[in-house]
Amino acid sequence: MIWFVYGLLSCFKLLLVPAYRSTDFEVHRNWLAVTHSLPLKQWYTDETSPWTLDYPPLFAWFEYLLSQVAAFFDPEMLRVSNLNYASNATVLFQRLSVIITDAFLAYGTKECCSFIRASGVRKSSRWTLTWGSPISVLALLVLGNAGLLMVDHIHFQYNGFLLGILLISIARMLQGKYLSSAAWFSALLNLKHLFLYVAPAYGVYLLRNYCLCDSEEPESRGFWILGGKRLSISRVTKLACIGGLICFASFGPFIFAGQFGQVFSRLFPFKRGLCHSYWAPNFWALYNAADKIAVIVGKRLGFPIVSNSAVMTGGLVQEFEHTVLPSISPKVTFVCSVVTMLPALIKLWLSPANPLHFVRCIVLCAFSSFMFGWHVHEKAVLLMIIPLSLLAVLWRKEARIYLLLSTVGNYSLTPLLFTPLEIPLKGLLVLCHAVYAFVQLHQMFNLQKGSILRLPLLNRFESVYTLGLAPLFLYQHALHGALFGAALPFLPLLLTSTYCALGVTYCWAVFYFHFLFSGNHKRKIH
Repeated sequence: MIWFVYGLLSCFKLLLVPAYRSTDFEVHRNWLAVTHSLPLKQWYTDETSPWTLDYPPLFAWFEYLLSQVAAFFDPEMLRVSNLNYASNATVLFQRLSVIITDAFLAYGTKECCSFIRASGVRKSSRWTLTWGSPISVLALLVLGNAGLLMVDHIHFQYNGFLLGILLISIARMLQGKYLSSAAWFSALLNLKHLFLYVAPAYGVYLLRNYCLCDSEEPESRGFWILGGKRLSISRVTKLACIGGLICFASFGPFIFAGQFGQVFSRLFPFKRGLCHSYWAPNFWALYNAADKIAVIVGKRLGFPIVSNSAVMTGGLVQEFEHTVLPSISPKVTFVCSVVTMLPALIKLWLSPANPLHFVRCIVLCAFSSFMFGWHVHEKAVLLMIIPLSLLAVLWRKEARIYLLLSTVGNYSLTPLLFTPLEIPLKGLLVLCHAVYAFVQLHQMFNLQKGSILRLPLLNRFESVYTLGLAPLFLYQHALHGALFGAALPFLPLLLTSTYCALGVTYCWAVFYFHFLFSGNHKRKIH
């Protein structure tokens, strides 16, 4: 069923080959050229293109492997000096590379479904393979996610490939294959360091469930005492070896070439500013909006305010200072992210017998980093939406939060597609995914039909908020131009980011409360 869905959606993705392409298309074409045409010691130093290589080395090796195939499509794309090259063969190859590597997403979804189906977490005859079964619903929610379709197959990136590896790692952890899970996750960190967001959940769960063992287990003979438990030296060593070997395979050649410092500086460019060019719908979007409002109100009240914060709405990646509110440093965002993760990590430590708490903790770690992190990309919202979909087919509470978060999160990605031809397409993608999710999850939980102002599973407040995305879309793409012309060009983006940030913040708070204070879903799953 899942592979059929993957094939069906791949046919649809082929129709998007000629669609709008962002600068990320040229970014990855340049990385193909750099890894194919330059010696390794120049991969992280070359500045021929402004779009320099800034992913971890394993992703560079991934680009190198792709470049070997790209040479058969059009060798010209592999010339470093061929900036902004986009022949038909180049476009076809790069689009196909994303479609094909989405097989990792399909396989990860399949493995998670296999665990959930075998675990008996939700006993139902509907697990039979029909289009209304949780397996097929989950497959379409993940593989057909509107945000992934927009970001990967129109805007252009490889998020499906990376999130697929995350799902494979999660599935292995749920299956109790801890070393395999650690290996997949180590590879993921070496492909994209964004996934450091969820590393604390892995660390806590592996320490609590794998490294701490009972006294009768053979591997408990060499141990340290930790909190009254036996910490197996053997198991800690195995984990360290797995992570170390993968990191060495990734970084080793660059260390020997004396390039480690250069690689590190590319991976963590702290001078890029608090917010990305499109505001991620997080706490800092609300903070920026509050500063903007304070400037306007202060000027009208006669305060001598000199505003220098307009750049934060200009769509550029740069540093800026807030005008009224205190400016935020990377240290502040780091502390906020860590502090807001801690309650979830403590709950995970205290609930070792429930592996699905591990998935919840991954979502909350991603949430905390998204809400308070430094220079967060709006696309990072997918790191919460995709794992949460695994839980949405199991419990009504998670389904409710998923419906709101996925709808608002996917909508928040629509500013990435700003050309007129893509306006109806992105609207239809978000709408179709939302309608499918609402209808299928409503039927799955056998709920009564909602009213006009009360959508299935959502309360009245949540429903009104979700329906408010429709007039926001209308204003963003039609009314603003009619009312203001070329004036206030930042306003649609400001409204979109702020409105979506309210919904994402609400989902974070509700899900956190649910995780910390609700029951443990104690139904056995092993």
